[in-house]
Amino acid sequence: MTVAEDLWYHYGRRRAVTDRAVPEAFRWTWSQRGGPGAEVLGDLEGRRVGDLGAGAGRDAAYLASRYPVARVDAVDGSAAQHAMAGDLYGDLAPRLRLVHADAVAHLHGSVGEYDVLYSVFGAVDFTDPYELLPAACAALKPGGRLVFATLAHYLGGAPARDEVGPAHVSARRPDGEAATMARWVLREEVWAELLGEAGLTGVGCEVLPGSGEGVRDADTLLVTGFRGE
Repeated sequence: MTVAEDLWYHYGRRRAVTDRAVPEAFRWTWSQRGGPGAEVLGDLEGRRVGDLGAGAGRDAAYLASRYPVARVDAVDGSAAQHAMAGDLYGDLAPRLRLVHADAVAHLHGSVGEYDVLYSVFGAVDFTDPYELLPAACAALKPGGRLVFATLAHYLGGAPARDEVGPAHVSARRPDGEAATMARWVLREEVWAELLGEAGLTGVGCEVLPGSGEGVRDADTLLVTGFRGE
């Protein structure tokens, strides 16, 4: 991806100037308030973990610094986000490995390597699920776990789609010019079917309510699936 195509160039840049610390908690919810934490990922001792669409790497940094993982790979296709993560948390290597790569391509090159994969409004939201979910299943070890947080409905309250297809949401190019990107906001039944088709079992979906504050508040859909033994 070239810099001109990097629609994540501006994301989190202002925050990175003043907030450089490892987060104090792992949050799945859109509001970043309440809800479950990293325990949803299961026992992480000695585990190989992958964050798909890691952005500035804050969640991955939390796991790498607070849990006895073997390694956390923070995977992101944005050159700007990858550079930001390196500036913020590069000192956590080698327990934290920052990977500049498209999530699907990375997973195709990592067959059977991960104990846990997760996405917090990350690559699962912005990648065709027919491509990403089978690749994620293949990249998990037998018994491995995929967990992701996604929007339970569109920002503003419109219901999630009952068929597989993206909406086009606003974004900005590095020069500030307006652009759009694809985002998948699907009903929980649709996600469950997609995970099953990808080879994942034991699928569970839970709606985590929003904070109730602001017009852009949203409920979170937390989805879990496992690769068969």
